[in-house]
Amino acid sequence: MFNIILLGLTSLLTDISTEMVYPLLPIFLTTKLGATPLIVGTIEGIAESLASLLKVFSGYSSDKMKKRKPFAIAGYGFSTIGKVLLYLAASWHFVLAGRMADRFGKGIRTAPRDALIAESAGVGSRGRAFGLHRAMDTLGATIGVVLAYYFITKNSENYYAIFLYSLIPAILGVLVLFFIKEKAGEVRNTSKKLSLDWKALNSRLKAFLILIFIFTLGNSSNQFLLLRAQNLGFDAKNVLLLYLLYNVVYNVFSYPAGLLSDWIGRKIMIVMGYMVYGLVYFGFALAKTPTTIWTLFGIYGVYIAFTEGVEKAFITDVAPEELKGTLIGLHATLVGIGLLPASILAGTLWNLFGAAAPFYFGGIMGVLAAIGIWLLI
Repeated sequence: MFNIILLGLTSLLTDISTEMVYPLLPIFLTTKLGATPLIVGTIEGIAESLASLLKVFSGYSSDKMKKRKPFAIAGYGFSTIGKVLLYLAASWHFVLAGRMADRFGKGIRTAPRDALIAESAGVGSRGRAFGLHRAMDTLGATIGVVLAYYFITKNSENYYAIFLYSLIPAILGVLVLFFIKEKAGEVRNTSKKLSLDWKALNSRLKAFLILIFIFTLGNSSNQFLLLRAQNLGFDAKNVLLLYLLYNVVYNVFSYPAGLLSDWIGRKIMIVMGYMVYGLVYFGFALAKTPTTIWTLFGIYGVYIAFTEGVEKAFITDVAPEELKGTLIGLHATLVGIGLLPASILAGTLWNLFGAAAPFYFGGIMGVLAAIGIWLLI
């Protein structure tokens, strides 16, 4: 539990830093740097895909080296460098570089960190452990959005000042990691050669990974939700409040969702989550009023709470003991392969057919994912 609390504290501090800047980026890009929705989607697609593609390699490497902690420290360190690049941004190219550095760090750290969480928790309490970690992570996101709102109100939308302030919690988050106690035998790998044989994997796990990959093709960056709010008349301050609502709901439901998945099973929680996603995206396509947008952002937090930590718990339940880090990374990598085309497609649909088009597509994919998981797993 000691490691889980420390990792949660690091995620809390890092998410304070990240969420001080993340919800402002689409507005900063479009209003200050002259970027289009397609450029916003391309930046996020490249950055998130880079993160996800690295996770399988970092997970595999941590399994092979029998070490998790060094990957976590390096990963959170790179994310701090990404904030520095945002502070220096004179064009959208700097934002791309900053997001790539940030997501490069996320790609290095996530699978080893999640494997360490799984190994620090008992088999019957992994949902609870991941739920607690997600709750602390999201509490940090909530605090970050509150701070962003305070600074942007106080400094008359001085984005660069906020980027600079975000470095403080980022650095503190890295320092916390040095207090983690990683036992030499904590990564339970034998002396045999480590290899990933797709055919030998649990059939439920294979079906799940394939379905998640298909769903990801319709799951574009959250930046498009923020752009949709701006499209319907929300200014930077109110966009931050919308994102705050999303994070508060996510935070409130993360731990109960993980705990509930220990009792009723991961599948039911994941199916409910993807069904909620599909309905929310249809709502964003049809939304006409500010009240509708407020409601949808709140419900979207429920989707994330029902799926993110629970999916990781599901994978660690069925993955071979010596490949937990690798398979957590593989899950994220499959998601990442779809993120780039999903975000570019969303930007293209928006440019060609209007703001509602990417949300209709995402809604269809979400409902199909829920049905597929219910029938095939």
